[in-house]
Amino acid sequence: MSTVCSECVVRDQSLCGSLNDEELLTLNRIGRQRRLARGETLVWAGEEAVVCANLLTGVLKLSATTADGREQIVGLLYPADFVGRPFAEEAEHSITALTDVELCVFPRKTFETALENHVRMERLLLRRTLAALDEARARMLLLGRKTAEEKVASFLLDMASHLGGPCKPGEASFDLPLTRAQIADVLGLTIETVSRQMTKLKRDGLIGLPSGRMVTIRDRQALQHRAEAA
Repeated sequence: MSTVCSECVVRDQSLCGSLNDEELLTLNRIGRQRRLARGETLVWAGEEAVVCANLLTGVLKLSATTADGREQIVGLLYPADFVGRPFAEEAEHSITALTDVELCVFPRKTFETALENHVRMERLLLRRTLAALDEARARMLLLGRKTAEEKVASFLLDMASHLGGPCKPGEASFDLPLTRAQIADVLGLTIETVSRQMTKLKRDGLIGLPSGRMVTIRDRQALQHRAEAA
């Protein structure tokens, strides 16, 4: 694990980036790497919550099941995000890999003990959790007021900020981890509306759709304007 920590690509952005040597050593002793293939579930809603984790690579979805059996995606987790809920005996949401993912996993009860023994680490985690909650609330408020075009443009910008690799200046390319149906689920739209809006953005030269799920942001400034047009 010491080698894993030193080579971790998200260490500076994750909880570990704010820890001192003693706190890092504590996590180092209890952590282990785990990989999930696309579609594999880390934990199901209602099951005993047995692990917490830092997401190192890939994208996870948080989902719930409605009364009529439909899945509702309630959140996405990206590299450097914290996974799981310490001090919660039962998982509130199912956590499933949208891509191949790599995690640094901690047994929940052992992690809780580490937090109790390191108050500063507990406060840092609480601060990150509250910041993520504020961000989620702000996103819900904005999405509730946006048009379909603004929602899709905002979603693509969010994907680019988390997943966009090196490209030409002002551009970013990434593979969408969600299907059109899942994007529609997240944004509260229909599949047809999502497809129409993405085709329109492509026709207007703001994005490219080279193949499969690949997306290229060609004009970030114009896309940002579409996202905030209201």
